[in-house]
Amino acid sequence: MVALDNLLLGRMENIAHLSDDANFRFVEGDVLDANKIEALFEKEKFDCVFHLAANSDIAISHAHPRVDYDNTFRSTYAILDAMRNSNTRNIVFASTSAIYGEAPGQIKEDHGPLRPLSHYGAAKLASEAFISSFVENYDFKAWVIRFPNVVGPRSTHGAIFDFVNKLKKTPTQLQVLGNGSQEKPYLHVKDLITAIMLAWEKSDEALNIFNVGAAERTTVAKIARIVVEESGEDADIVYSGGDRGWIGDVAKFDYDTSRIRTLGWLPTMTSDDAVRAAAHWLFENTK
Repeated sequence: MVALDNLLLGRMENIAHLSDDANFRFVEGDVLDANKIEALFEKEKFDCVFHLAANSDIAISHAHPRVDYDNTFRSTYAILDAMRNSNTRNIVFASTSAIYGEAPGQIKEDHGPLRPLSHYGAAKLASEAFISSFVENYDFKAWVIRFPNVVGPRSTHGAIFDFVNKLKKTPTQLQVLGNGSQEKPYLHVKDLITAIMLAWEKSDEALNIFNVGAAERTTVAKIARIVVEESGEDADIVYSGGDRGWIGDVAKFDYDTSRIRTLGWLPTMTSDDAVRAAAHWLFENTK
């Protein structure tokens, strides 16, 4: 197994436990470095690529849309082209609920039309389209996993991460963007990894697409209350108003996850429990 990362958000300490594993190798680099990627694929002769590289901060690309063009879309095309040139034919791709935009009801994998609100969602949707065309043109096999809001250890951004850091700076008050009614499913990263591996091992179509998420949803107001409880402080929660936190944010969505569940997957944590576990970890493990 080889892991490639540019360490923009990743940290070496996250993989320190693998340092003595003879079956694991870390390579520092960027997927947009064509020479490095070409040499890596030529040397390793990969059986499958798990492509998780992307801009993962949706809000930042409103001001800098090229972030998602480069880090979310171009990174995918670079991987696909390297696979094509090296005769690697299997890809597991981290997609997102953001491709759906604001869709009513429980969203199934075949929902349409797809109208993403964020540059991130647009870049992921374009990536999915190219994956589909590579499946058709070059005999690829692909597993596309559409993530919800993922939480847990080692997070670098997101509502829980922001709330925890705000409370550390101002323990008596927590300022929250929006009116708190935003509502989404939150999934613990351990449950997500289990789902990804199960989908990869148990589905065998040329193009396999799965929604993955908790059955329940959690409001931003509930997240704020949970974070305050985990802080041990008696902070006031102050809302900025409006039905969403930033331009491009999808205020509410709900997933149909029956397809991944037919393979035998069930999350071990509810949405609320995943939020609480993530908040607890951040207070215990960050300064």
